Formats: sequence, structure tokens, C-alpha cells
Amino acid sequence: MEFLNKHIHSDFITEANKIPDNTIDLTVTSPPYDDIRSYNDKVKTKDGEKYSFNFDGIVDELYRITKDGGVVVWVVGDQVKNGGETGNSFRQALSFISKGFLLYDTMIYMKNGAPFPEKRRYSQVFEYMFVFSKGKPKTVNILKDKKNKWAGHSNFGKRVMRTKDGELKEMPKFEIAEYGNRYNVWNYSTGKNYSTKDTIAFNHPAIFPEELAEDHILTWSNEGDVVLDPMVGSGTTTKMALLNNRNYIGFDINKEYIDIANQRITNVVPYTQELPNPKSDFIVKK
Repeated sequence: MEFLNKHIHSDFITEANKIPDNTIDLTVTSPPYDDIRSYNDKVKTKDGEKYSFNFDGIVDELYRITKDGGVVVWVVGDQVKNGGETGNSFRQALSFISKGFLLYDTMIYMKNGAPFPEKRRYSQVFEYMFVFSKGKPKTVNILKDKKNKWAGHSNFGKRVMRTKDGELKEMPKFEIAEYGNRYNVWNYSTGKNYSTKDTIAFNHPAIFPEELAEDHILTWSNEGDVVLDPMVGSGTTTKMALLNNRNYIGFDINKEYIDIANQRITNVVPYTQELPNPKSDFIVKK
């Protein structure tokens, strides 16, 4: 059974053991956290209970299948319960660390728009984007799209550095580039015609913007790499992987969401060239 460039209707834990060790370059995903939205009204276990995801099992499998230097982007937030935030996002981050991942960056996904007003607290307008790496990240393509006000000018004042013998040495001036490195707070407009123009995607209750997935894919992977989303939902991560010449794998327990993800891939295939071969042999265990 081959998973490459496919969406698999299954719980990730059930099928993850068929993925070889050290296979995945990048994972971009958002778990169904804190029951903020109902993801699985139509998905029941054998005993009739609502499905809940096995967090520890997912992290264990992600560590096993992620390549050395590979990255996991975990987009998550917290619900307010009993007057306080749950803090589950931080518990999950600490769990990733305890299992061997490096917390490479704590990034913020800022949602542009008008949030629902709160009476006794500031309105929540962001989620965390925890960036975990298995050792030192092998790929870091920093996005340079922050417009510099003083582009074209040389740097102001004197730049000095202290040499090994203790002397202060004046450094040469340099010209300020038109664009500088983006910061780690990323702003996106959300909602219809903003997160995506794929109307079908909004049959899922919580899609994140295509630009968010694309920006992480461009930052932490290269063409031909393998990008995973173990809770693929409407298929945003896998669609953007395909459009950026990466291989993809997506899992979801909800058949309706798998159908949506497949349709979104079908819609973009005519605009893409033949998919690249992965940089490492991808042979699924039988």
C-alpha cells in the first residue's frame, strides 16, 4: 500500500506504522483541540463514543517518521473553560520536547478581521504555531517580504566590532535591501475568499489559510520533499504542497473531509506539472 501523494481515510495512528522511519521532511497540521468546534458529529467509534485523537501516539509516530533535521509545525490554540484558558497548547508543546523534539520557534498566527467581542477579556485573535525540529533543521528558507522603510539607503551611524585583541574596528557601511526578514508573527485574513477560494473547503469547520500552509512549506522544505498532514481535514496542507512541487501524504478519519481534500487536489492538478520524485526512496512497509 503506497501513501505517497494520496489522502488516506484512516486514523493516522492506525496506518502510521506502515510509513518507514526517517521519511517525512515536514509536517504541517492543526489538531482538533479543546472541542472548540465539532469535527466528528458523523464519526463514531464502535462503542458509539465520539472520536478523540491519541495525542501521545501521534507525537511518538511523528518523531519516528520525521527525518533528522525535519520539522513539525503544530498550529493550536486554547479554549476558555471555567473562567480560564485550558493551557493545553503549552502542555502539548512540552510533550513534544519530552519526546525528543527541539522547540525551534514559537510563532503566532494572527487573524485579521473582527473577532466576536468579549465582555470580560480581550478578544482572542491568534493561535500558536509551534515549530518543532528533530535536531537542527536541515532547511530554513527565511521569507523576505517585510518592506524596509529605508531601502536603498546605507546604514546610519557607525558600525563597530571589537577584535580579538580588544581593539574597536569600524565596519563598512552597507545598503539597506528593499525587503528584510519576516518576523515570527504572521498575519492572515480569514473567511470565505480569504482563507481559500475553494468553496467546498468551508464544509470543514476550521480551515486555516492556504497562505499559512504555503509559507511554512516554503520555509521548512524544498522541492521534491515529502509533506505530511496527519489530520488533513479539508486538504489545505496537501494542496499547497502539490502547488509548490512537493510530495504529500494526508490522513483523516472523516470520509467527508477526505472527499473534500481529494476534490481540491483534482481541481489543481491540471495547473501542475508531473509530481517530483522524493529525494529519498519512499517504500511503504507491507
